[in-house]
Amino acid sequence: MASTTSTSQNSHRPDPLTLEVVELIGEVVARFHEDYEEAAAEHALTGAQARLLSLLCLEPLPMRRLARRLKCEPSNVTGIVDRLEARGLVERRPDPADRRVKVAAATDEGRRVARSLRESLRFAREPLAGLSEGERVALRDALRGMLG
Repeated sequence: MASTTSTSQNSHRPDPLTLEVVELIGEVVARFHEDYEEAAAEHALTGAQARLLSLLCLEPLPMRRLARRLKCEPSNVTGIVDRLEARGLVERRPDPADRRVKVAAATDEGRRVARSLRESLRFAREPLAGLSEGERVALRDALRGMLG
């Protein structure tokens, strides 16, 4: 009976390769965040301001949706939007679907700063350039598969 229990427990434990991949993904994420914070600082932005600005470059969003996406309180988002608005990087607009709701939207200058920030990210650019196109496609497809 003891051998059945240990076999059952082992079947739920990740294999060494999976553990190594998980550790490597964690290291990649940590290095990306470090580079992102440095790139944001070069543009006189905090990491949270840079993330919010990047989200708004995709589409205007109401404060509550921004808060959900950033996993923080709406009051925090309001403060971040206030600071970005003061710099002319975002603006508040009435929501076309519901005029009672305000959305935050990136300005032309905000989109320019966000594009410059993305272009200044150094982490992974050189290592990715060292991979063949087929390897980059395989990596992209594997990451998409992980994200579902």
